[in-house]
Amino acid sequence: MARRFNRIAFIASPTTDAREAAALLMQHYDHVPPEEADVVVGLGGDGLMLQALHRFMGTGKPIYGMNRGTVGFLMNEFHLDDLPERLEQAERSVVHPLLMVATDVLGLTHTARAVNEVYMLRQTHQTAKLRISIDGQVRLPELIADGVLAATPVGSTAYNFSVGGPILPISAQLIALTPISAFRPRRQGSVLLPNHARIRIEVKEPEFRPVAAVADHTEFRRVARVETQLDRSIDLVMLHDPGHSMDERILREQFG
Repeated sequence: MARRFNRIAFIASPTTDAREAAALLMQHYDHVPPEEADVVVGLGGDGLMLQALHRFMGTGKPIYGMNRGTVGFLMNEFHLDDLPERLEQAERSVVHPLLMVATDVLGLTHTARAVNEVYMLRQTHQTAKLRISIDGQVRLPELIADGVLAATPVGSTAYNFSVGGPILPISAQLIALTPISAFRPRRQGSVLLPNHARIRIEVKEPEFRPVAAVADHTEFRRVARVETQLDRSIDLVMLHDPGHSMDERILREQFG
């Protein structure tokens, strides 16, 4: 029976545990450089998985992570044995990144993509004042807060959840738009948007109340506005062992 993955590559985070695990796997299995691989096996934590998804964004190359980090929500358990069989049996989760287009106070435009979330955050002691529009219609004329974030289902369990946003099933056709420490409106909570929504967030008084915009780990400072929406032209593929799919992990997270 033909295998899906004949060429395996290994990458690792810089920690001792991750590098030692990668070295062991490379001793046991034939491997190729990542650019030539059918599948990339990543050793580390969730940060390594996000880095791998960004590194191979646009290639369609699946990433199979094995936990040698701290949290490992996106990772599989580390085992030395039967790796080819695990890869063949793995379940696919296909997600799309958010595309962020940020315009700074000088009128310069910057773009970046996010697997987890796009967020805006005040840069000084001054709270941010933000105007939020969805699909060209102003929905919130003024949000006074530390900031706001738009999270994908993958990112819904991360920063979004820590600031009170909902956890979304990986297959949910939704984006969570969640204020960060909202001051006014006092009880403004997270909003669920269809994942085809175009979100536009304008900074009011951007010179007096400077705001940074971040897509995962890419940051732009002193922005005047941010536009973001799901980029369906890019498929990001993660592989997980049977019974440990992203849908299953998110269900477990919700039930504690």
